[in-house]
Amino acid sequence: MKNYILILCTILISSCQYEDYDDSKVIDSPLATCIDGYAKIPGTDFEYSCLNYDLMGRITLEEMDAVAGNDCWGWTDSTTGREYAIMGVNNGTAFIDITDSTSPIYLGKLPTSTVDSSWRDIKVYNDHAYIVSEAQDHGLQVFNLSKLRGVESKQIFSADYIDNSFGQAHNIAINEDLGYAYIAGSCYDPPCKSDRSNSKGLYVFDLSNPLNPEVVTELPSFGYSHDAQIVTYKGPDQDYVGKEIYIGSNENRVDIIDVTNKLEPNLISAFLYDHQYTHQSWLTNDHKYALLGDELDELDSEYELKADAKTRTVIIDLSDLDNPILHHNYEAETKAIDHNGYVNGTEFFLASYTAGLRVLDVLNIDQKSISELGFFNTFHDHSDHDHGLPKLTTIKNQDPGGDHSGKKGNSEAFNGAWSVYPYFKSENIIISDINSGLFVVKKQN
Repeated sequence: MKNYILILCTILISSCQYEDYDDSKVIDSPLATCIDGYAKIPGTDFEYSCLNYDLMGRITLEEMDAVAGNDCWGWTDSTTGREYAIMGVNNGTAFIDITDSTSPIYLGKLPTSTVDSSWRDIKVYNDHAYIVSEAQDHGLQVFNLSKLRGVESKQIFSADYIDNSFGQAHNIAINEDLGYAYIAGSCYDPPCKSDRSNSKGLYVFDLSNPLNPEVVTELPSFGYSHDAQIVTYKGPDQDYVGKEIYIGSNENRVDIIDVTNKLEPNLISAFLYDHQYTHQSWLTNDHKYALLGDELDELDSEYELKADAKTRTVIIDLSDLDNPILHHNYEAETKAIDHNGYVNGTEFFLASYTAGLRVLDVLNIDQKSISELGFFNTFHDHSDHDHGLPKLTTIKNQDPGGDHSGKKGNSEAFNGAWSVYPYFKSENIIISDINSGLFVVKKQN
């Protein structure tokens, strides 16, 4: 009898453990289901164009006490399995628990270090968020994300560490394999000059001690990077397998740099093309291709969308890192500017301003075949479909950089979806919208 009871208890305990583990797979009822091309939030005038993606939940800018959004990233707590969205806003960094994606919880904000800014960028490593901004003298904020555990009411958080060895910066990228953070667009003697001629170039932190990151590289010779991706290379070029490779989107080119030796990084090659403004690129999982977005190539000389504009993604063949070549240009049917894009598996998730999130199938990229699988547009084109919604009051300022005149801050083309994070185990995807806040969407079954 005792053995029977022991066996029964063991089964019950195992069953409970499995149930807890599987909790993230519970299918929630969407806030707005995509039907016949639109997802409408019941009882409201909010309606979004879509294909194959439902709106699970959202947090507005008003709820985050902000007037404009920018970048986003995600964190999954390795201890609890809970999922969190981290979103940059004009006056700080917001934290949202999206574990129950249909009832996201705004946990609070880490205020900006100095002043408000349209630009803030966040990356995560080892349960810490690393945050930079174009705000003057902002430096690097480090926030211990484990402090979010158990938070049930809105908080004003404090940084756990601030590094002031540089002033402002446009971006940050982290090689999570090795624990190095690369600051993009930081400057000597801030504020940064309009042509970024005082850029620090490669500015690298060792994150071994998360609350005391150490500068290990400071070299201006590689110029200004607007964005970057750094990987431990595993691609087809056998000369560089296992090396730490930096892919820098550097305004008028893509620079490929071997940064394995932090004291003597080596420029491998540069990819040149019919550029307007080289904004951001991301590698396919096999490191054979880079998908590059040029932020201005869909615009005319007045920074308005061309009459025949089609969103272009430049596909770079990196089979030979010493000689990167154009594989092909993918032109979508969307009339919008591409901004930040990330690859997960065989899908490319692109935040495309007024076209929202676009999801592209890159399985057959070798054959120059790319197709759209679905989309969710967080932006409302008031000239065509106002749906009773208020007019826009937030317009994104110009990106920093020598090729930008400043006119584009007045163009509605620079509104809508800024960025996207597609790496949660739950397959929920977050979108940060400049004008509206955070959206959580998910592919329909």
